[in-house]
Amino acid sequence: MSSHPTLSPLDLASALHDLHPDLRILGPDALAGRHPGEDPANFNAGVMAQPVSTEAAAALISWCRANHVAIVPQGGLSGLVGGGASRAGEVLLSTARLNRILAIHADEETVEVEAGVTLEALQAALATYGLTTGIDLGSRGSATIGGMVSTNAGGILAFRNGVMRHQILGLEAVLPSGEIFGDMTRVVKVSAGPDLKQLLIGGEGAFGLVTRVVMKVEPVRPHRAVALLGVENAASALTVAARLRRHPRLLLEAAEMMWPRYVRDHATLKGFDLSWLDGDAAVLLVEVSGESAEFARALLEEDLAALWDDAGLKGGIVAQSSDQARRFWDLREESGFYFAAFPNAPSFDVSMPPSALDDYVAGLLATLATIGTGFDAYVYGHIADGNLHVAIAAPGPLPPDLKELVETAVYAGITAAGGSFSAEHGVGLDKRAAYLAHVDPVKQTLSREIKALLDPDTLFNPGKVPF
Repeated sequence: MSSHPTLSPLDLASALHDLHPDLRILGPDALAGRHPGEDPANFNAGVMAQPVSTEAAAALISWCRANHVAIVPQGGLSGLVGGGASRAGEVLLSTARLNRILAIHADEETVEVEAGVTLEALQAALATYGLTTGIDLGSRGSATIGGMVSTNAGGILAFRNGVMRHQILGLEAVLPSGEIFGDMTRVVKVSAGPDLKQLLIGGEGAFGLVTRVVMKVEPVRPHRAVALLGVENAASALTVAARLRRHPRLLLEAAEMMWPRYVRDHATLKGFDLSWLDGDAAVLLVEVSGESAEFARALLEEDLAALWDDAGLKGGIVAQSSDQARRFWDLREESGFYFAAFPNAPSFDVSMPPSALDDYVAGLLATLATIGTGFDAYVYGHIADGNLHVAIAAPGPLPPDLKELVETAVYAGITAAGGSFSAEHGVGLDKRAAYLAHVDPVKQTLSREIKALLDPDTLFNPGKVPF
């Protein structure tokens, strides 16, 4: 990371105040009363620029380059790996005011939006046209489209539609040079040389600020049925998911698995009745859509009965109302419940080929048990695409020696199996060591060379990704 002269937040706020009419500057006093989001260090820079146009963002970036001031791009502040953390002497570049839905092309099922639009706001606007996004996240209320592009977000529908990279047709961004990169393509088929926008998808703000995006969208399927099923293991859950994915009259919308400790502790906390669940089973949440809610529920019940023995199900309950279905989903989506008992619990976001999940989880829990008395983990995630979230049942931050043992246990065998140490949350600050340890050295070298070409002074999100 390069060293740059440090200006105070007040000096920066004063210098930037009249830079561009479409640029709002918030200084230390304005930021002091604001919630910093998921990371308490998000507002440490003390000064934030909020452009309302791409041109204003370009003016800010050009000024920062000329004055050797580092930039930390920020979206909805919902990142979990320190990707938006900052320090004095840097400028926060927020997309909060780049929040317009520019065009909905209902006939072609595409949408043009600015980067600061939240996923939930886009979904609400699309609903008027009978459309929805092909990607969904539990943090839909705060996650912005630009942030989702920058982290290549995945979520609930990735098993069917892929991740954010697969939803993007075109984008606009301001590069570290201050130049505007424009590729607002609205078609799927493009065979016109290297697809350079891919550098910005998953780049975590290291290569520029995404300002506008063209996304694919899809017809909304409002008629749903939801069930909670007791499963012995991931193999059982995958049997159910595979059967439902092949159903001729139902569409699988979600397959979310919660391992025993997660579902039991959360159910106890919420007063949720698990008396229908046999023994020490895990729980699979499935949601399907059909031509009507009654039709979907009837076909789901019929299909579950047919595969009950083959899948080795350990109990099940099908939601009989939308309110009951929401309570089912709350068990899965309100996942931060364990922080009350274990403040700052170390958390991880990994992916494995689905067929390897049972061996991975068994090995992880066994290894954790050898690290310390009672060491355990909450495990849950998107079973059909192999994405697991792992939260250690211990308060954090862990001492360095213990942290190293835990990370070794969590990441053991992932790369060799064809998985990833980071499935959908990015690298940021928190996963720098994992990146260096588990990413192919040639890939790391190429990434650094591209960074040096586009941002030779390391002004964009320094210290992250890592560069």
